[in-house]
Amino acid sequence: MQEKIIILDFGSQTTQLIGRRVRELNMYCEIVPYNKFPHDDPSVIGVILSGSPFSVYDEKAFKVDLTNIRGKYPILGICYGAQFMSYTNGGKVEPANTREYGRAHLATFDHQNPLLKGIREHSQVWMSHGDTITAIPENFEIIASTDKVAVAAYQAKNEKLWGVQFHPEVFHSEDGTLLLKNFVVDICGGKQDWSAASFIETTVAELKQQLGDDKVVLGLSGGVDSSVAAVLLNKAIGKNLTCIFVDHGMLRKNEFKNVLHDYECLGLNVIGVDASEKFFSELAGVTEPERKRKIIGKGFIDVFDEEAHKIQDVKWLAQGTIYPDCIESLSITGTVIKSHHNVGGLPEKMNLKLCEPLRLLFKDEVRRVGRELGMPEHLITRHPFPGPGLAVRILGDITPEKVRILQDADDIYIRGLREYKVKLSGEEARRVLAAGVPADMQNGEIEVSLYDQIWQAGTVLLSTVRSVGVMGDERTYEHPVALRAVTSTDAMTADWAHLPYDFMAKVSNEIINKVKGVNRVCYDISSKPPSTIEWE
Repeated sequence: MQEKIIILDFGSQTTQLIGRRVRELNMYCEIVPYNKFPHDDPSVIGVILSGSPFSVYDEKAFKVDLTNIRGKYPILGICYGAQFMSYTNGGKVEPANTREYGRAHLATFDHQNPLLKGIREHSQVWMSHGDTITAIPENFEIIASTDKVAVAAYQAKNEKLWGVQFHPEVFHSEDGTLLLKNFVVDICGGKQDWSAASFIETTVAELKQQLGDDKVVLGLSGGVDSSVAAVLLNKAIGKNLTCIFVDHGMLRKNEFKNVLHDYECLGLNVIGVDASEKFFSELAGVTEPERKRKIIGKGFIDVFDEEAHKIQDVKWLAQGTIYPDCIESLSITGTVIKSHHNVGGLPEKMNLKLCEPLRLLFKDEVRRVGRELGMPEHLITRHPFPGPGLAVRILGDITPEKVRILQDADDIYIRGLREYKVKLSGEEARRVLAAGVPADMQNGEIEVSLYDQIWQAGTVLLSTVRSVGVMGDERTYEHPVALRAVTSTDAMTADWAHLPYDFMAKVSNEIINKVKGVNRVCYDISSKPPSTIEWE
């Protein structure tokens, strides 16, 4: 039985980060809504309470009775989780005189406390709260403070219950991973036996049992999730898997041909379908981004359904659904930013059973599994790419000519990112290595491409805008393109990537000189929030 840590989600944007940090310790964990604790699961060995956008005083704040959990499992509350446990046990939580966001340092702490074992003097932590604990319950004791926050961390006396008002899951908390390790390994007794190799072994065996001799169909996108799912399924059931790769005409330059070649080299049974004319026809004159998504989503389902029906006796639909997709589908806030292009409606339409071999994995874990399966690195490190493709990176209506312009500009940009090497150290190096990018550390530095350093990059065509330019002795009246590159760990939040000036100058010059229809290049320096990663 795979032992696990349960993370109760109170709505924080960094809840997924807690899960990822725990998984990086080779400890299996699951994120569940704050009120859905699996009381009947004997594999649970510890509980973490997440942060929340709410104050404990808010009428809409998420609250839960911990009576049946407390004393049975070790508990760690983070930010709101810490405030909630203090408040519900007789402590005081009040609005802080000044909202504390950003870096702080532990001024004093109990070196002997098992949660803080090995934490360095003046260790940097990341704060993000408006309320603060001003008094702890009588049976609690303070174990850490900063210069501004008296109760940075506490423990209930003679009980395995802790709370911290900072965020150990955020990279800016320098010893945050160590604190989490102290909790899940030393305090909870975790064996750290969760790995890519163990996942593959267990999953292949489960797939063989689940699918037997049944036939399975899987829709490929060219992305890492569906690709790893395909290779994993192929390892389990071989020729009984048929993959379908649909080209809606808005993939990256030469991607349809290149990806098909990659899949064939992996030994996959793949059917490639060029449906670009259908999609261009249905998208003609459409400018609203959400309508584009829905048209492409429905069109994909129609094409996929038609091709799948040509295969006899198919019983299963496989998808590259990953854990964040499952978590977001169970959002406790119910907030929808935009619809996502996936094949979620296919099982009912096609009367097929659903198989999702990666549904327990985060993106970085998917990449580790891909490496363990021997997949080529360029497939594994491929940036996330929207299902509707370049359709949502063209502002305005879609035409083959506009797609051509964007493909050419995007190709120059992505190639440039792959070719430009940078040296990283410190926090930046830690972030890249934690994402699973293979790199050797020498003298405290690693060398990676810009492409591997960032989370996602893409090019946007402002087809509704024309600007005057001068090329040679002639004036031009053509479109600008915008370059976008962000760093992130989960895509829930993202910062714009600080690309080198010489790189941007080279790429800009090459795009303007080589891409007909473009005379201006801009760089997007907005973060998420308030902006999204895609423009749309």
